[in-house]
Amino acid sequence: MIFGRIKPLDAILATAEKKSLHRSLGAFQLTMLGVGAVIGTGIFVLTAEAAQKAGPGMMVSFTIAGFVCAVAALCYSEMASMVPVSGSAYTYSYAVMGELIAWMVGWALILEYAVAAGAVSVGWSGYVVGLLEHALGIDIPNMLVRGPFDGGLVNLPAMGIALLVTWLLVIGTRESAMVNAVLVVIKVAALTLFIVLALPVMNMEQFSPFAPLGFGGIGAAAASIFFAYVGFDAVSTAAEETKNPQRNMPIGLIGSLTICTIFYLLVAAGVVGTVGSQPLMGPAGEALAPGSKALADQCAAIGDQAVVCSKEALAWTMREIGWPQIGNLIGLAAGLALPSVILMMMFGQTRIFFVMSRDGLLPAVFSKVHPKFHTPHVITIITGVFVAVFAAFFPVGILADISNSGTLFAFAAVSIAVLVLRRTDPTRKRPFRTPAIAITAPVAILGCIYLFFKLGIETKLMFVAWAVVGLVVYFAYSRSRSHVGRGTVEVPEADPDAPPQPVPPID
Repeated sequence: MIFGRIKPLDAILATAEKKSLHRSLGAFQLTMLGVGAVIGTGIFVLTAEAAQKAGPGMMVSFTIAGFVCAVAALCYSEMASMVPVSGSAYTYSYAVMGELIAWMVGWALILEYAVAAGAVSVGWSGYVVGLLEHALGIDIPNMLVRGPFDGGLVNLPAMGIALLVTWLLVIGTRESAMVNAVLVVIKVAALTLFIVLALPVMNMEQFSPFAPLGFGGIGAAAASIFFAYVGFDAVSTAAEETKNPQRNMPIGLIGSLTICTIFYLLVAAGVVGTVGSQPLMGPAGEALAPGSKALADQCAAIGDQAVVCSKEALAWTMREIGWPQIGNLIGLAAGLALPSVILMMMFGQTRIFFVMSRDGLLPAVFSKVHPKFHTPHVITIITGVFVAVFAAFFPVGILADISNSGTLFAFAAVSIAVLVLRRTDPTRKRPFRTPAIAITAPVAILGCIYLFFKLGIETKLMFVAWAVVGLVVYFAYSRSRSHVGRGTVEVPEADPDAPPQPVPPID
């Protein structure tokens, strides 16, 4: 399973100690970072797309996506607690499967983090613009709040919020985490209020037919709203900035994912049970694809009379069931809180670049740490500019699906890595051990493959094209400059006086 040169775990840990980031995050902050990264555009915005593909069956879609994330999270937890350094799936792959696979994983993570940050910026823009229109009666021209692929010219609000988050990340990790904690409280309060008001007035007839497009629709919706869970692994990229990572990393990963899954199911039940979520069909009885001109034309004809036509699904639901002011408050909460998701996406991206630069695969300037703020400011600014460009010119649906493709590849790679490492290095200390690894890891791998093939053909082709570009960059630049390839990586010598470690059973 090794493709190219590997960087031993001992060398990875030694490198991190020589040029490390400041450890300032605890278990609570990590959990809040995870909740902040996960709860966002997926539930606030993409609920409409899930409804169009699966109808009420989107509750099963959320469950499928959450289950795949859960088994992957268990694999992530073992690797993160054992290798508490920045880099996430990239670092784990480097130590287990070699430099080429690690590079491809790091390249794919650009799709997960940077593109996802752009998608959330666009989702934030939609809620803020909707709030201004409904609450204050301010009409902003579409050409200034939509990209060229979405009927406009440039999405200025999305670009602005991306640049603002970039500035916040440059200031410092601890300050970013404190702001994020406040935003998470606002976001969770808004979703709790939605659940409290929506669940008591549910009509069970709205759940029938439960799967109007069959299980195929449920699977397609799961692949799309997998974006709702994108970001939980960003917690693992903060390992090098975590106090007592062996204990706190598993708590942050699994705790945040559990909280978010419960919220998703309750919110989805509230939407379905109050306003319904039956897909809009074409004249021949065919399902209209989300983002298609046919669906847009039908939504324009009926107006905001179906959840699948809403750009701000939760706020719209509240207005439909007689709580217009609460709907505006939820819109305000989304506007205030979604930047926390952008923050964590960009946080994860910059830390991936930081470690790749530290390994010589990217220019050394990318791993330069600010003397005052102790953050990788150069790559943070570069990443922020690219995210702002994505947000300005592309719609949320396209960005979300592209992000999912990179995420699924990275999740599968980590699941393979933890399985392989159990065989190749069974004596290494594992503060957290993935339970039933022989079952958990293969289920995670198969789940990622299933969801990947449920994505649209355009998304899959784009992922392949991105991978080809990555290979060109690797062989043209990175391979010849790799510290491992040049033999400049120091591997600590084993202590000859240390007692032999017992070999634990492989479960």
